[in-house]
Amino acid sequence: MLCSLNIRDLAVVQILDLDFHDGLTVLTGETGAGKSILLTALGLALGNRADPGYIRSGCKKAEINLEFDINDASEAKQWLTKNELEEGRNCLIRRVLSDDGRSRAFVNNRPVTLQSLQELGSSLIEIHGQHAHLKLLQSVQQRQLLDELSENNLILEELRQLHSQWRSAKTDLDDRLQKAENRNMKEDLLDHQIAELERSGIESQNYVELLKEHICQANLGKILSLGQHQLQQLYEDEQHSVNVMLEQSINAMDDLGELSSEFNEVSVMLGEALIQVQESTQIIRRRLDALESDPKRLEWLEDWLGVIHGLAKKHQTTPEDLLQILSGLREEKHCLQTGTEQITELVKEIASLETNYKRLAHKLSRRRNHGAQIFQKKISKIIKELGMPQGEFIIGVSSLNEGVLKPDGFDKVEFRVSSNPGLTPKAIGKIASGGELSRISLAIQVVAMNAKITPTMIFDEVDSGIGGAVAEIVGQRLRSLGKRKQVFCVTHLAQVAAQAQQHLLVEKSSKKSTTHSRVRLLSSEERRHEIARMIGGVNITEQTLAHASEMLTLSESI
Repeated sequence: MLCSLNIRDLAVVQILDLDFHDGLTVLTGETGAGKSILLTALGLALGNRADPGYIRSGCKKAEINLEFDINDASEAKQWLTKNELEEGRNCLIRRVLSDDGRSRAFVNNRPVTLQSLQELGSSLIEIHGQHAHLKLLQSVQQRQLLDELSENNLILEELRQLHSQWRSAKTDLDDRLQKAENRNMKEDLLDHQIAELERSGIESQNYVELLKEHICQANLGKILSLGQHQLQQLYEDEQHSVNVMLEQSINAMDDLGELSSEFNEVSVMLGEALIQVQESTQIIRRRLDALESDPKRLEWLEDWLGVIHGLAKKHQTTPEDLLQILSGLREEKHCLQTGTEQITELVKEIASLETNYKRLAHKLSRRRNHGAQIFQKKISKIIKELGMPQGEFIIGVSSLNEGVLKPDGFDKVEFRVSSNPGLTPKAIGKIASGGELSRISLAIQVVAMNAKITPTMIFDEVDSGIGGAVAEIVGQRLRSLGKRKQVFCVTHLAQVAAQAQQHLLVEKSSKKSTTHSRVRLLSSEERRHEIARMIGGVNITEQTLAHASEMLTLSESI
């Protein structure tokens, strides 16, 4: 619950310090006294958009401080724990507005974002403004109220998650199907390219070795001519070959070695050279003998190499890398085929999600219809107490097109009311007056209290348009709410104010060109005079005071 409020330099308030209790607290005051300033301060402290115009004239900044006891606010405690901001039983919120348009927010003296402040604030206070009943005219708001009354939050969240998954899968499928035609064309091209490379034989033939063979076959005549010439020079020329000349040199060096042993080493080296020449000659002869002209083989090699070089040019690569190109094309085709398989899987997934969605949506519809039957009776009972004795409140639940999946299910919810017996119930926006809408709104809030977990409720003149005995019943209902929640009500009705456990008076005063508003807690006697003023206006008589005393006494007996 809200324990205290502190305001500094906000609008017409210079300094304000208030402590609050549980139960029903009312705020009253003359028209224009500034009763709305408290709601403005609370809204700002809980994350409403700030404006430098809220700062009191002549000041650089405005500050609002709230203190909550969160022992009865489980959702707020969970949020604080999750965001590592919890500090025991109390929660402190501070909002500072600067005249440069900036603002800062703090929770338990640690800075937070405005979004975080709004998230926390929604779990601490629920504010119903003067025109909150107008939201009842909106179909979406009516459905949300029914779901809140029927405690459908968990099943709704599950349904929304299913819808989100379905929508994501559907978008993915649509995207893949849109690309399917291009993918088929691409797959045909890949099949052609892969088949062309496979036919070339690059996987079974060694390009480097065949290239060497082609060079040999293409230059066979030159190889034979050069080889034979070298055989002649090295060995076969009986007079001038290298072999003959080395033998002659070895013989000469042997003679020289007999005269001087220092030349024996040279003789050995020349002997080794002779052996090398003779072995080289044998190799040349053996390889020349093995060479054989094969025109058909040469023609095949030239054709094959022509194909390979053509493919390399086509794929903008080298012949050596064609195998890698083939592997890449096969991988790309596999990915395309996998994409086709994914489409099949997506179709199955979407069908499964739709089945689960419809099952859950029908379950939600049954809960809504069941809740509608229960709560329309409870609300009808209360609106009869609130000045609509013949009123019947109907909650209509109808299924829309089940082929269209929506986050909140198939149902359309419509609030209808019948003012008199025998009359066909009609949509509340077509039959209910502003005052009746206000009373219906209050009746719904009374019924909804058990479903709500927000510990503090604020009503801003929701009793407008009513009076007399109905106003007294409204006050009793608000007091009854105060037994389970902390309730604040800004009111102009004495019947409502008399039901409060705490009565705050808003007063405005002017000094020269400056206007100030202040809020103070009324004593028992001051409260009697304020209620008398609300009953009788400017001239307060003893009879009016007696009436006020009677109202206060009666409220205490309830």
